[in-house]
Amino acid sequence: MIISGQLGNDARREDFYSMISFEEIRSLLPQKYPFIFIDKVIEFEEGKKIVCVKNVSGNEPVFVGHFPDFAIMPGVLIIEAMAQASIILFRKSLPPIQSGKDTVFLLASIGNARFTKPVFPGDQLLIEINVEKIVSKGAIIQATVKVDEKAVAKATLTFGIAEKSALL
Repeated sequence: MIISGQLGNDARREDFYSMISFEEIRSLLPQKYPFIFIDKVIEFEEGKKIVCVKNVSGNEPVFVGHFPDFAIMPGVLIIEAMAQASIILFRKSLPPIQSGKDTVFLLASIGNARFTKPVFPGDQLLIEINVEKIVSKGAIIQATVKVDEKAVAKATLTFGIAEKSALL
């Protein structure tokens, strides 16, 4: 299933936004405010791809300390946005037995991470996740983050999939 909410396609956008609302995004992610880095999903292809948006605001708590006189979004938070977009893709794509509320998606490795331009308050991140491989206990994805159609970060993320009870 391919769903697109990009501007200029109003009929499909309406269907899409009623399907994955911000409230659903919040319910799919284990993170809570102020640590949610996905504002909306504009494209979703089950088991293959997701494109999300993160609006970077100068009011975010991180900018009080990073850096007080020259606010730049930390690279580790850009990686976190990639991971959160991936979790939404997994939860919407995997069968309930693999993505239920007791399932956790653990970031196992970050490969080939590159940050090519700084991200500032006022920027809008376009986070594109493409699945390289999904197996029963893990996944590998390729992530690209863009601002104004220019890549600002890329990485390969590997996830483990486990039940909470198996981790205790």
